[in-house]
Amino acid sequence: MLAPVMKALHGPVYRRRLEVLSEMIAERLRENDRVLDVGCGGGALGAAILAHAKCPRGVTVTGLERAVRGGEAIPVVAYDGVRMPFEDKGFDVVIVADVLHHEEHPERLLAEVRRVCRGHLFFKDHQICGVLGYQRICFIDWAANAPYGVPCLYRYHRPREWAERWRGAGFTPVEEWRTIDLYPAGFNIAFGRRLQYAAWLRAD
Repeated sequence: MLAPVMKALHGPVYRRRLEVLSEMIAERLRENDRVLDVGCGGGALGAAILAHAKCPRGVTVTGLERAVRGGEAIPVVAYDGVRMPFEDKGFDVVIVADVLHHEEHPERLLAEVRRVCRGHLFFKDHQICGVLGYQRICFIDWAANAPYGVPCLYRYHRPREWAERWRGAGFTPVEEWRTIDLYPAGFNIAFGRRLQYAAWLRAD
């Protein structure tokens, strides 16, 4: 009984998230960029980027997932969770959006991202900030993933930890967003803003 209700509530929240993230990414792309969306799910973000008015000509988006379910909105390649099946520096831009906190081996994942990336990384995740920040993130993470059977590890960063993460991963921040109006107004007050982090990073 609970899952259908949660999915219905998730709909407008997810649509707003797609609008915000697709604009942030599309306006930073260049003509003919090859883009890889790591942990793309059904490919909705990639499709939203390609459909966005600010997306340059010739951009292509490929998705990467542990399992290809079929019917994705963009071409999706399966991988074993260890090594991405792409050549070194094969993509101009790599997207890792709300994926790292689900990853058992985040350093390994970012090392693979760095290997296949020759230009920039767009990164988005949660961050612990404010009163009951950890508890609020845990709730929104669970609510977004439980209806779809996606397990949550409940491991998140604090704002001061991002700089250390990027130094170790071989990326340099070009732009960072320490607060994002990611959700519709009511949800945004409790679960958006300072609980959300994004960065546009240059591969060193």
